[in-house]
Formats: sequence, structure tokens, C-alpha cells
Amino acid sequence: MIKLKNVFLLSIFLSLSICISLLWAAGENKEVKPGDYAGCNVIFISFDALQASHTGCLGYFRKTTPTIDRFAREGFLFKHAISQASWTVPATMSYFTSLYPSQHKLINKYSTYTNEEKTLSNLKKLSPGVITLAEILKENGYVTGGFTGDAGVGAAFGFGQGFDAYFEGPKFGGMDKSIPAALEWLKKNSQNKFFVFLHGYDVHGQYDPPGGYTREFVDPPYSGRLKGGKEEEAAIREEGLEKGPVSLTEEDVRFWRALYDEKIKDVDARFAGFVNELEHMGLLKNTIIVLFSDHGTEFYEHKHFDHGFSLYDELIHVPLIFWLPYTKAGLAIEDQVRAIDVMPTLLDLLGIKASDKVNKQMQGTSLLPCMTGRRMELTAFSETDYRFYSYKRAIQTPEGLKFIYSLDTGIKELYNLNNDPHELNNLIDKDKRTAYELEQKLFVWLTSMGYGEDYPRQILKQVLKIKEY
Repeated sequence: MIKLKNVFLLSIFLSLSICISLLWAAGENKEVKPGDYAGCNVIFISFDALQASHTGCLGYFRKTTPTIDRFAREGFLFKHAISQASWTVPATMSYFTSLYPSQHKLINKYSTYTNEEKTLSNLKKLSPGVITLAEILKENGYVTGGFTGDAGVGAAFGFGQGFDAYFEGPKFGGMDKSIPAALEWLKKNSQNKFFVFLHGYDVHGQYDPPGGYTREFVDPPYSGRLKGGKEEEAAIREEGLEKGPVSLTEEDVRFWRALYDEKIKDVDARFAGFVNELEHMGLLKNTIIVLFSDHGTEFYEHKHFDHGFSLYDELIHVPLIFWLPYTKAGLAIEDQVRAIDVMPTLLDLLGIKASDKVNKQMQGTSLLPCMTGRRMELTAFSETDYRFYSYKRAIQTPEGLKFIYSLDTGIKELYNLNNDPHELNNLIDKDKRTAYELEQKLFVWLTSMGYGEDYPRQILKQVLKIKEY
């Protein structure tokens, strides 16, 4: 009896030892508190135009994102992250300033567009008092490097503000260019506390794989009229902007999605190589990694292609993951969060006390409460004034109701995302009370952006139907 008892106790001891060893190997699982990661390096990684529903960690059926999924399993996956815009320039600047587009004022590619004058939007000129995340970290002893694919995150717009080095690469360039530049810079600066912004257009419509498409996901073989590629994608996008909904078959759409998935798989593999280099350099043990997309992209969900034109979830629902060193959380968070919440969350994790000016600037809130299991109810607002073709504003409640208002046409849309996640059933005439209540909340918010009650009229004064990209 005693021997059996000893054997039983020994087996429990061995089991506990194995469990403890596994937990130790995986990293400490602890409650995250402000300042826990003071002094850590930071890497911001933006996969431009990555639709949330095409990632494995958010339920996609193809194995397109094994590396991203690994970080989701080990970190904090925000399942319902909403971008503040549906295209790169305004959306990315909201990540870097915790401001809505109407506040940082990069709402369009051009701030002035007439026959006589065409002026690129620039943060310093439009909003000279705004302080970026890079500037805050630089002031707190970080060396800062940005490595991008140019275009919508070009330094000319102000994205280089606060960076010691800012690599722009070729226009609409991929991580095949930005990753090597980032690694070379890290080798020279890894002894310092650093902030890296890594970005690529690898899954964007204006990027084609350097070696061409293998069509590995095109199944069954495609026999339609389309060839694939950035020129054709741009032509379909422009047709939708100028003429309205385009006409494609189910086979056409399936073909485009297959090419898109191939690009996603390719950039995930490039990201894996980057992570391997970080591990080899010993940097992962003291580096916070934030993975996100500025916006998604549309593949005919609402009869358009590309992004920017609308504010449906295929465009503003984005992947967002916080991966923290020596903490393996493995937590999938259901609460709705916003892109504007990323900057205050990061400052909270680092224990950086923002100045009164920055605290007043930031429209987002730290997400540490929901990272420690507490419920957060955050309303999301999004905007797009895409290339003077589309003027839309949206409110999305934490309960899953969404109201979209088109300032240029007056069209109103109401969706219940709980039973209509693809936004196909407009309830505007069926639930007028809810529509009215959300419209009022939306216009209260619009007024808070600095416009008067005639906000739509003020916006429409800026409308210029241009055809130039």
C-alpha cells in the first residue's frame, strides 16, 4: 500500500514537473500591468491591405498565415479590431497619432487639388502640433527606423516624422525589399533600445510577386477572361470608381482570391525569415511585436474591387496582435477595439508617461484592461474621402450594430453584424429608430471633429471628381 502511494505521489510529481517545464519553456503567463515592459524594443509590422478574414488565426480555411498564427497563439489576438479608414494614408496615420483622419487631416492624398495647384497632404503642414509615436519613443531614448514600401506611407506625407532612418524602397514595394534594409539597420543599432516600423505592400493589388504567380491555389483551373496582375486589378478598381459596381463571375472572383492568398502565403514566409533573424540576433527576448494591417481589401463582396471606396468590414476589420516578450498569453479577445487604441496601449506597456499635450491628443484608450480579462465597450468610428470619389462615415457599436452615412449622396445604411456579418441586408427602412439613434451619435462625433452642424455641406465643398491617382 505504501509502495503504491509512493508510486502515485511520484507520478504526480513527474506530471507537475513536466507541466512546469512546458510553461517555463513557453514563457511566463502573467497578468499584464502598466510598465511591465519598460525598456523593451518595439517592432511595428504592417501587412498592407491584409483582409482579416483571410488569416488562419481568424478562421480562414487555407493555411495562408502560419507565422502570423504562431504570434496570435502566443500573444494577444484582437478578433474585432476596426481601422479608422479603409485606405493607407489616413489609416496608417491614425495608428501613429491615435487621431481620427479628420483630426490629423490626412484624409486624402492631396490637401489642394486644382488645375493650378496640386499639393500632397503632409502632417507637419496640416497639423503642425501633432506628435507621432515615433517622436515620443525617440524622446524616450529609442533609436527609430522605418522600412516601408513607399506610396501611401511615404515620408512626403509625414510618415518619416520622428525616425532617425526612413527607407521607402520602390513604390508599392514589398517586404522582400524592406526586410533586408531593416535587418541591416538592426545589426548596427541592436545594442540600443529601438523602434522599428516594418511595412510592405506584398498583398496589395499594386504588387505582383517578383517571380510571377505560381497559381498554387487556383483550383479548379481558371478558364475565364482575366489574367491577374496589378494592371488588371487597377483597371477593375477604376471601373468601379467611375461607373459603379463591376460585373464579375463567381469563377473570376475565386481566381482573384486564389492569387491574393498566394501573396499572403508569400509574405508570411518572408515574415518567418525575419523572425528567424531576430531569434538569431537574440532580440525576441526583449522586443514587443505589434502585427496589424492598415485596412483590408474588397474582392467583390459589394461589387467593387480594391479598397478606399467604402467602409464595409472587408475593408475596416483588420488583424491586430500584440506579442510580448517573456509572456505567452495565448488570449483571443472578443471585445471590439480600434486602431487609435494601439498607441496608448503601447505607451502603457512601456510605462512611458505621455505629456499633457499627447494625452489630450490621443483619442484612443489603453487596451490593457481587456488584455487582463476585463470587458471593454468601445464604439468605433471610421472615415473615407477616397480620392474625392467617396465621402463616407461609419459608426460601429460594441453590440455589433453599424451605421454608414454617405455624405455626398445622402445614402444611409444600417446593419446588424451579429446575424448579417457580410453586410448584405440593409435595415435602414426596417429599423428606423435604431438608424436614427446611430445617426445622431455619428453626427455628435462629426461635430466633435471640429465641424459645425452643416458638416456634410462643408465636406461637399471640397468634393472634386478627379480621375488621377
